[in-house]
Amino acid sequence: MSESSLKEAAATSSPYRHFTAAEWGKLRKDTPLPLTGAELEELKGFGERVSLDEVSEIYLPLSRLINLYVRETQELYRVTSDFLGRAQAKVPYIIGIAGSVAVGKSTSARIMRTLLARWPNHPKVDLITTDGFLFPNRVLEERDLMGRKGFPESFDARRLIQFLSDVKAGMRNVEAPVYSHFTYDIVPGETIVVDQPDILIVEGLNVLQPWKPADGEAPQPFVSDFFDFSIYLDADEAAIRRWYIERFLSLRSTSFADPGAYFHRYSNLSDEVAVETADAIWTSINLANLHRNILPTRQRADAILRKGEDHRIRDVALRKL
Repeated sequence: MSESSLKEAAATSSPYRHFTAAEWGKLRKDTPLPLTGAELEELKGFGERVSLDEVSEIYLPLSRLINLYVRETQELYRVTSDFLGRAQAKVPYIIGIAGSVAVGKSTSARIMRTLLARWPNHPKVDLITTDGFLFPNRVLEERDLMGRKGFPESFDARRLIQFLSDVKAGMRNVEAPVYSHFTYDIVPGETIVVDQPDILIVEGLNVLQPWKPADGEAPQPFVSDFFDFSIYLDADEAAIRRWYIERFLSLRSTSFADPGAYFHRYSNLSDEVAVETADAIWTSINLANLHRNILPTRQRADAILRKGEDHRIRDVALRKL
């Protein structure tokens, strides 16, 4: 079999259609970019490198596709209400965004939120991160889980499932807890209220992972059971490691420098020791979590956005219908 035939066979057997960034960018059609450079700067996470060109080429076509999906879902609810002869509670379209630490999930989520909110048929778009559903540090310490923060067992899965269940049932004013990266803990008494948005974006490490009940526990839904569409941010491990270490080094002179910061003890490390420390944290916690819990869920996503060494998305894979 020729090389071209092998490539064609591989493409046919894959559950995804693959696009280069340039090919994907053409799918925006004539959709205008409703985002300015100043707005993009406010949406970027610390150390993130994303340009308006990349937003236009990658995120704008993706928002256009999701807009079409949401519009069809809204029409489905309308005809169902007509069929049943009564109005149905407003149910949000839920999007999950998954991927490793330091791969850029938060920035991607904020960009998607902003773009989706500017389509006229779904102007109300909310965003939560699953960090808020981590157990408080005192609980993690009691369970000897501080060294596994971010692993599935460090999250209050029942509370997260209940939150998503309430949102998907159309309930009003559903509260989600808030996490502070400054204190590295849940903020006592602080919540985010989700009140029947048109779209809810849920961003987190393990949002695509099947939930495994402990001995004696009854099975329950997966987080991803509540998603209408899901995105996985992907990159080579070596690149993510480098981004993680670069961010760690930069944080020494910013948030780590504040005496009240949880990681203040790292603020005065030399470059050499800081690199060694960041690499040790990456390897023992984040890389282990990536291998064991995050990367195996990649194929469950509806769309995979793969970044190159320069942090720019180079390839898009879209699950076939």
